[in-house]
Amino acid sequence: MKFCLIVDDSEVIRKVAGAIVESLGLIAVEAETADKALEICESSMPDVILLDWDLPGMTAFDFLAALKLVGAASFPQILYCPTEADPKDIKQAVRAGCAGYVLKPYDRESLAPKVREVMRTVDAFKPELV
Repeated sequence: MKFCLIVDDSEVIRKVAGAIVESLGLIAVEAETADKALEICESSMPDVILLDWDLPGMTAFDFLAALKLVGAASFPQILYCPTEADPKDIKQAVRAGCAGYVLKPYDRESLAPKVREVMRTVDAFKPELV
């Protein structure tokens, strides 16, 4: 079963996002800090990550750099989750490895299509067993 890691210091945002991704058939796992998210990724790499850009203790850029060092067989699809659509920040996030972005606060109409979109990419690159 595929899972989505929701990295955000807001419990409300994590709960709302979790309910939406679970309605799409994914398992939702929450992390309130980047450090906790990295621990989860080291244990089991998620298929999708919803990444808050303003995290306590570690920037999202630091998180992305550390994530690339985990050495998993596959890299997750990451959605940058800002509260405002600054084109410069979005471009920077995509260059850092994010597949796209979705504005907070989430609702089903804004988040579900983005998650479905990145899940199509996950499914398209799923390696076949030999």
